[in-house]
Amino acid sequence: MSNNTNQFASSLGEVFMRIAGKIGSQRHLVAVRDSFIAMMPITLAGAIAVLLNVFLRDIPNSLGWTGFAEAATPLISINGHVYFGTIAIMALFFAFSLGYNMALSYKINPLPAGMVTFAAFVATIPQTLTITTNVAGLETSALAILKEAGMSVLEGADGVSLASSTWGAVAVGYAGASGLFSALIIGMIASLIYCYLVNKKIAITLPDTVPPAVNKAFAAIIPGAVAIYVASIIAYLVLTVTGQPLNDLISRYIQQPLLGMSQSLGSVILMTFLIQLLWFFGLHGHNVLGPILDTVYLTALNENAAVYEATKDVAQLPHIWTRGSFDAFAQMGGSGVTIALIIAIFLFSKRDEHRAVAKLSAPMGIFNINEPITFGIPMVLNPYFAIPWLIVPPVTATIAYLATSAGLIPPVFAPIPWITPPGLYAFLATGGNVMAGLVSLFNVFVAFLIWAPFVIMANKVKVDE
Repeated sequence: MSNNTNQFASSLGEVFMRIAGKIGSQRHLVAVRDSFIAMMPITLAGAIAVLLNVFLRDIPNSLGWTGFAEAATPLISINGHVYFGTIAIMALFFAFSLGYNMALSYKINPLPAGMVTFAAFVATIPQTLTITTNVAGLETSALAILKEAGMSVLEGADGVSLASSTWGAVAVGYAGASGLFSALIIGMIASLIYCYLVNKKIAITLPDTVPPAVNKAFAAIIPGAVAIYVASIIAYLVLTVTGQPLNDLISRYIQQPLLGMSQSLGSVILMTFLIQLLWFFGLHGHNVLGPILDTVYLTALNENAAVYEATKDVAQLPHIWTRGSFDAFAQMGGSGVTIALIIAIFLFSKRDEHRAVAKLSAPMGIFNINEPITFGIPMVLNPYFAIPWLIVPPVTATIAYLATSAGLIPPVFAPIPWITPPGLYAFLATGGNVMAGLVSLFNVFVAFLIWAPFVIMANKVKVDE
């Protein structure tokens, strides 16, 4: 390779790293990423509840063991409570977490910022919940009584529809996964207003003799009130002008189009490739792209979980590819499916340093921790392993995507800890689907077939190179 080519490649790499580094360190994107990460205890608790009910209720019922499911009814009900307190209202947690992390990035008191952002988001949620019930066989006198009670009564050929409205009820559809984009946009606006006013010292100041806790509380009154009022005014104006809640418009015109674009095979391949490309230049691909992965694909995962909890039917899941799909089918053993590389090194490598790194990396690789082999080989700017490093995840993601879209395996819907071993992760994340686990292991085999020739070729490379 000529010196000019080397210089061009080096310059290109520096430009790419500089741009990616700025993206990865941008304070607002970091706050979004950290807010999703902070919710992990909540989402995992909800995932445990969903999985337990799969094995206590759904699988036994599908096998005809209805007696087992009936005996487990108390546990099933408890898991339902856990789900309702976690995944079902996760947008509320995210709103608080976003305000908290935004305040940290601006180096101001984070706790009141989190509460203000939470309040601003709740203030935009529709305050009235309308419940419609279809009934048949009601007498005319009964219908008259219901109308006098203020209930909306619609008579049709199929019976009578009764609609009652309740003030002060929050629909799970706004507080759960479907409300994440609304929480993100409204929370970002409210937190930016709050942080700006606090940094401009637009606050009530008290004498130094006042206790610090009281002083901090009073300092947040004006910025907090302004932020909450701005969010409320925006929500009111949108509802007045369009006749639709702000949250519904955000979901319809922002969230759903983004989720739709993310579900194409091309988008999945591009995302897996970009993660590997960032790692190739020494940047943490998942951290840099975390705001996209979490905002779009984590929302898809949680919407799948919500739909499954409501329908108990994997055929009704709306999204083919979710955040967990990457871990289940395209990053077994870590980025690059390096568990397959470790196996290839054990079988074919004659280089002592590679075998030593593989031995040290294998125990952690089983649990998808691959930094030892990524930086021990190393993979960063390594021309000999660049091709498999960049193409293995897109290939395995394509296989899993096609298997899912063909109905061979269900979409991933359960949030599972990323350290779960390959095969087992896919099995649990799809609600105990054996075929999904087999597809994951098949992908490891495919990755091994791609890695093996390059491991063999690496035997011919002199160590000093």
